[in-house]
Amino acid sequence: TWEKIENCGYAVELGKQIKLTKCASTGHPIVDEEIIKWANKKLVDGGKNKKFTSFNDSALSDGTVIIDLIECIRPGSIMYDQVNTSAAGHDAKLLNAQYAVSVARKIGAKVYALPEDIVECKNKMILTMFACLMIVDFNSENFDL
Repeated sequence: TWEKIENCGYAVELGKQIKLTKCASTGHPIVDEEIIKWANKKLVDGGKNKKFTSFNDSALSDGTVIIDLIECIRPGSIMYDQVNTSAAGHDAKLLNAQYAVSVARKIGAKVYALPEDIVECKNKMILTMFACLMIVDFNSENFDL
């Protein structure tokens, strides 16, 4: 449980680092919506036909949205022969999620989410993963890594 709280705090800290400043009527930062908007735009710009509406969207459970997003951030980083694009069963989804976490770490994302978190659509853990990928993308745009 402590790790989950720490990961949520880390996601908020990442949001502050990239200066996410929009506020809801409650005055709290709208981190989720900004990250979702960024990810969906990145997918469209990268020619991917994927989209999601929230971090507990069942479309995320097979890992392919995350895999495609990683490819959009770092073209050539995904070996699509390793991806099960029609992952229907739990085991196939888990393999895709393991691959997504592995490649995300390889491109420099500090991912603390587990593959099981992706398959089970644990929204806060998936949020941390997307926030970490967003940081990698922003850093590569700003610093030409």
